[in-house]
Amino acid sequence: MRLTDEERAMFAGEMGEPKRWAIDHMLKVGAMFDAEDMVPVSQAHMMADPESLGEAGVRFLERLAAHPEAACRVAIPMITDPRGVDLNYYRPLGQTENMADLERRTIAACSQMGILMTDTCINYQTIMPPVQGDHLAYGDTGVVIYSNSVLGARSNFEGGPSALAAGLTGRTPRYGLHLDENRKATKRFVLRTQPRELTDWGVLGAVIGRKAGSYWEVPVVEGLEAVPTSDEMKHLGAAMASYGSTPLFHLVGVTPEAPSIEAVHGASLVATEIAEDDLNALRSNFGGKGDKLDVVVFAAPQLSLVEMQMVADLVDGRALHPDTSLIVCTSPTVYADATRMGLVRRIEVSGAKVLQGTCFYQQYAREIGEANGWKRLLSNSAKIVNILGGYGYQPALASMEDCVASAVSGEIV
Repeated sequence: MRLTDEERAMFAGEMGEPKRWAIDHMLKVGAMFDAEDMVPVSQAHMMADPESLGEAGVRFLERLAAHPEAACRVAIPMITDPRGVDLNYYRPLGQTENMADLERRTIAACSQMGILMTDTCINYQTIMPPVQGDHLAYGDTGVVIYSNSVLGARSNFEGGPSALAAGLTGRTPRYGLHLDENRKATKRFVLRTQPRELTDWGVLGAVIGRKAGSYWEVPVVEGLEAVPTSDEMKHLGAAMASYGSTPLFHLVGVTPEAPSIEAVHGASLVATEIAEDDLNALRSNFGGKGDKLDVVVFAAPQLSLVEMQMVADLVDGRALHPDTSLIVCTSPTVYADATRMGLVRRIEVSGAKVLQGTCFYQQYAREIGEANGWKRLLSNSAKIVNILGGYGYQPALASMEDCVASAVSGEIV
């Protein structure tokens, strides 16, 4: 790979061991993907919850953070994905003191390196959203697909070490979606049905993701009759990435790189139609009405302020069934605003728990389920029901309105 003088200095260790490790890691990633050089990035976003890191990962961060500040401090704004533990709420959930201690150590090490502990997977809705053409090193799949597709920025899925290396160096290998040729459409879909609410958008994303089927495929979608809201785009992209490893999609006439089907080289592609039957077939994979319900989860992605208001309106004047829990996950930024506006209080009066800075599947979901005896789970997120079947849950999918009604009745309505 071609290196600049500054990159060569990093590799020679002239800027300290953390940056030497980081550029060496980037060279290995670049060699894997045949990158010719590095591209400067304006932001990095790292998944570093302690469930994923474990003791060894936390010790690695601590070793880097022990170097002098000039060597270990990140070179660009760097932020974090949701944490594994809400330190204000972990004991009632059944999380252990060891889990909380790993969390505290991770926060301390990251803070020492100048990483901003934003603890969110919706930074594009809350913290310095990237702009079209902006090169990034983002980790969370939902963050990557939204930033690429809706905002026209450029990022691959960065693993935790790669995102950290990008933060320390301000660079990432120039491959994948940093290159113009990899952003053109490869699969074409035409809608014969229209999504109506958030869950429908997630189901549509799941269907397209499955049909696309590869990180290297780029779907282009025609036939939308209305421009999706930010939250609708969020659910669409998060599910598409979860079911298909998709990091980029285009909506004709909506997303910035697809003013027309021709602009993304999609006009010559064979079109696949998506009808209501396709969406219903995916929904049928999950639990049905009348099943006893242990827990309802609103997460993955974290809730926006608008979604927090929706939940508060739905639970007003209602109490949860004594055998059913309701967990709401949002970012610390949204939590602060929702607290100020009284939304958190309105939600928690019903018996629900609002967690800040976490996302359910990243916070020891299996251990929480075992500690609380939770098996049957309901959510309006197509992404989270796709994930949690692997954590010992029996997941079901419903609209936000039906999720709340089910939490009140104690069974899926």
